[in-house]
Amino acid sequence: MSTTNVSTSTTPVTVQSSVPNSDITLLFVEMGVGYDQHGQDVTKAAMKACRDAISSNSIPAFRRGSIPGVSFDRMKLQIKLGVPRLLQSTLDIEKVKSVFPYGKIENVEVVDGGLICSSGVHVEEMGDKDDNCYIVNAAVYVGY
Repeated sequence: MSTTNVSTSTTPVTVQSSVPNSDITLLFVEMGVGYDQHGQDVTKAAMKACRDAISSNSIPAFRRGSIPGVSFDRMKLQIKLGVPRLLQSTLDIEKVKSVFPYGKIENVEVVDGGLICSSGVHVEEMGDKDDNCYIVNAAVYVGY
């Protein structure tokens, strides 16, 4: 399995490719999209994408013992983010990981994706540097 070093705004993070990989017994995949239309912060867009992916799901199987021997302490997460290539070096993966309330995040893969488009307005009072809107896609793989 190959790894790629991705620079973030705070610390270098090793990102393992091939998400999901065979280290997980996959139960389901949650998908989301997030954007930052004011302030041009790709990390905020990625955090919104991850929140979107997990916000409308409940996982009672981990708490109720529906799967023998599997509980929240055995939950594994693997995350794949589609981020515009030009913005990948500014992505703070540790902040993105903070979105997840439980589960062991085994790896994060950042791939070319997402979108940079015009929001149609440049609002300096909201921290805009320009009129760009950053869009990130997320796939969150949940298993044990």
